Amino acid sequence: MKKKKSQERTLMPQIDGEKLRELREERFLSHRELAQRAGVSPTTVLNLEREQTEPQRRSIRKIAGALGVEPAELVKESTDG
Repeated sequence: MKKKKSQERTLMPQIDGEKLRELREERFLSHRELAQRAGVSPTTVLNLEREQTEPQRRSIRKIAGALGVEPAELVKESTDG
């Protein structure tokens, strides 16, 4: 029996857009500057800050590296309990 795609998908971490914006602004970086440092598009950074897109783990790692933080600092804490 085949698994449904929804069963195969692993839940992706949710970015804390407010935290991402805060860290970017603390470093006096524009969306474009952060994107360039991280190797992602400025639209990706903007959409992640607005929490309008589901991030790829690779993008989270790249952005965290460009900001000099651990990827976990960009991820929302789980509300499951």
